This record gives sequence, C-alpha cells and structure tokens, in this order.
Amino acid sequence: MARVSDRFPDFPWDTIAAAKSRAAEHPGGIVDLSIGTPVDPTPDVAREALIAAADAPGYPTVFGPESLRQAAVDWIERRFGVTGLGPAQVLPTVGSKELIANLPMQLGLGPDDLVVIPELAYPTYEVGARYAGCEVLAADSTIAIGPRRPALIYVNSPANPHGAILGKDHLRKVVEFARDRGALLVSDECYLEFAWDDEPWSVLHPDICGGSADGILAVHSLSKRSNLAGYRDAFVVGDQAVVSELLAVRKHLGFMLPTPVQAAMTAALADDTHVTAQRATYAARRADLRAALESAGFTVEHSQGALYLWATRGEPCRVTVDWLAERGILAAPGDFYGAVGSRHVRVAFTATDERIAAAVERLTA
Repeated sequence: MARVSDRFPDFPWDTIAAAKSRAAEHPGGIVDLSIGTPVDPTPDVAREALIAAADAPGYPTVFGPESLRQAAVDWIERRFGVTGLGPAQVLPTVGSKELIANLPMQLGLGPDDLVVIPELAYPTYEVGARYAGCEVLAADSTIAIGPRRPALIYVNSPANPHGAILGKDHLRKVVEFARDRGALLVSDECYLEFAWDDEPWSVLHPDICGGSADGILAVHSLSKRSNLAGYRDAFVVGDQAVVSELLAVRKHLGFMLPTPVQAAMTAALADDTHVTAQRATYAARRADLRAALESAGFTVEHSQGALYLWATRGEPCRVTVDWLAERGILAAPGDFYGAVGSRHVRVAFTATDERIAAAVERLTA
C-alpha cells in the first residue's frame, strides 16, 4: 500500500499549526481568517425545505430529481445569462471539493494524461490529479503549455486564492485553446455570486462558448452562496456526454446527496433574496478589513471577487503569517496555492462582524 505522503503533498493547514497556537494566545482570542468557511445563518428557505423533506426512508438517486436539476439551469440562466442548457446536463455532487478531488479518476485519467492547473490554485486541483496518477502542470498561458495536449484544463474565476476575475475575451480564448487541443475545460465558478470590482462570467455563457457546452464543465457550489457548506451540496453542468459518463461512474460508487439536502438545494437555488443580503454583509466586512490591512502597510492585489483579500507586505509569506499571529490573527500563507504566492497571504472576510471588528482594531492599533 502506497503511503499518503508519497501520493499527496502535506495537508496545507497542518503547516500553520504553530501560528494558529500563537494567535490563540492573544488575550482577545484568535481571529481565524485562514479558511473561508461561512459563519452566517443558513437561510430559512433552505432549512424549511430540509425539514419538510426529512421523512426520507428510501434511497436517493445519484442524478437527483429533475426539479433540482431544473432549478440549477434556471438559476444560471437567471443570474448569469447562460442559455441553452437542460436538466440532463446537470449532476448534483457531494460538495464541489469532492467532485474536483475525484474528477480525474472518475474520468479514467491516469499517468499518460496531463492536467493543467492555474499557477495560483485551489490545492485540490493538484491533489485530484495526483490521486489519479496524472502529470500536473501549473500554467496560466498557452505558451507555457506549448505543443502538449492536456487531457484536462482547470480555470477558476473569481479565483481562489487571489480573487482575480477573468474577462470574457480571456475565457473565450481558453475555450478555443481547449477545444483545439481536445482537452476538457473545467471552470470552477463557486464564487460567481461574489464579484466586487469587475463583472464575472460563466464559461458557459453563449458569448464565450459559442452556445455549445461541448468540451466544457462548470462547477458550482451553494456553500458560499447560501451558507450551506455543512450540507455538502454542489453541482456540475455542461457537456452532456461527460455528465452522462460521470453519472454512470458515480452510480457504481454511490455518490449521492441525501434527499432532504436535495430539497434544500432546490429551494435555495430558486431564491436570490438571501444571496443579495449575504453579499451586502460580505461587502461591508471586506471594506473594513481591506482598509485596516492597508493602514497596517499591506498592499492588496487582485481581489476583484471571491471572499478573500490577497495581501502582501513585500516579505516571505510565512513571515507575514507570524506577524499576524502575534496580533491574534491567522491568515493562509500564499505558498499554499503555488510558488508564485510565496510573498502573499490570503485573508478571508467570512468571519463574524465581531471577529472582523477585532481584526480591524488590532491592525489599526
């Protein structure tokens, strides 16, 4: 049996345990801004639907009910102008991380296949590729890929960790490149509802994909949009043939959402009111935290979208993590996400108003 350490990198958050302990010693308690976990209440519309569907003695299906998949189609058209999709092109998943971690393996990729990830990237892209034994290349340009023919290309906009938003023209060129090389393009769009300084686009918008989902998958999650991280509900949508292949594999493996969670997801996707309120909450926290970081000598770069501020003091990121920990604040070092992040930290603004206020006070004291 192969050891975990031989197959995967160190689990990133284990490497900042000492900084977390130091931050926890602060008299006012730790302000943990290292992980973007929601802290605000799950919306009533989702909880009520969950309760109403709680009597669920039978097994759910992997595909889920058509009502859920239609709700996903309706949402992405209503909110982001994506047209031409049908419920058969949607597959519910047990959170988006599960899907990304298992995707190369479930697609049958292996050692002969190349997976391209962004230079600054959510770590699970690499972990999932390595889990399947694939070769991984971190590249943000077609020049870096050269003449090679990847099997899978990931894009992420608004991006984790740095919050950059890819424009329509850029995404269109990525689609064209992937199709020219015969690669499956997977767009992680889990933060699409949270854009601050630029307009976000789904890769499935007809102006980008030409009105065809061929060769494209988009991944969406309700964890951040609807404070449903604890429910583990997400979905992937796009190329009918690829969705059908994943459905067939996942039926064998038993990847299914519980029936009450499916009902909550359906209800949450149909409601935009709670998302508008949550965006306003995050916008206020973002503004306060950004001003405090800048007053403390940080430069905030990118950060046009998502739920993080990508900040630097012009020094190695682990030095910055320690500086913040001395003030009772825990941030994620940028090297979690790739070597080019080695002088930045990712600061989440998903903590409570009280904890954000505490961070602001410590940064501006």
